[in-house]
Amino acid sequence: MSLLTAWQFLVDLGHDEPNPLQVNRHVPVELDGKTVLVNGAAGGVGHFAVQVAKLKGARVIAVASGKHETLLRELGADDTIDYTRTTPEDVVRDVDLVVDAVGGPTTGRFLRTIKRGGALFPIFPLGFSEAEEANKLGVTVSATQVRSNGSQLAELGRLLSTGAIRPVTDSTFPLAEANKAHERAARGHIQGKLVLKVL
Repeated sequence: MSLLTAWQFLVDLGHDEPNPLQVNRHVPVELDGKTVLVNGAAGGVGHFAVQVAKLKGARVIAVASGKHETLLRELGADDTIDYTRTTPEDVVRDVDLVVDAVGGPTTGRFLRTIKRGGALFPIFPLGFSEAEEANKLGVTVSATQVRSNGSQLAELGRLLSTGAIRPVTDSTFPLAEANKAHERAARGHIQGKLVLKVL
């Protein structure tokens, strides 16, 4: 589902279901030759967004804690920003697209990093309150609700099987210890995905 989320936000919506959180239909943007900043780049959706953007020809700036730098470069990030040392919106300007895989009320801070005509895609858009500012800056803010799509899943399966995109696993837990997976998630700073193993 995380890879499908990155794909439908960045490449092809794949459905016509309305998004109750916004009036307009979400439209992915051209990525080839563009600069894309991914916030939360080491997380479940973020690490896929880095790879999808790179696969589609973008220059990728990945924002995550410094301990993830090696992994993010292996996944295709051209540049990384350790948010524990540097505030990304203080050093980045004129990107074409920000994918905020963290989202929420703080996603508006990235508006000043985006060039006029660019876009901000918060994966979790609830709490965004800077629509007026975005309009003034000429930045499109858009999100979608992901829907299952068989042909997209088949295409993504091929990309996974060839290694063009690879999933990263933070931790694996037996299904009987799902509570430990929840505890791990609550600690945050996950690298990739948590996996429950059915024995």
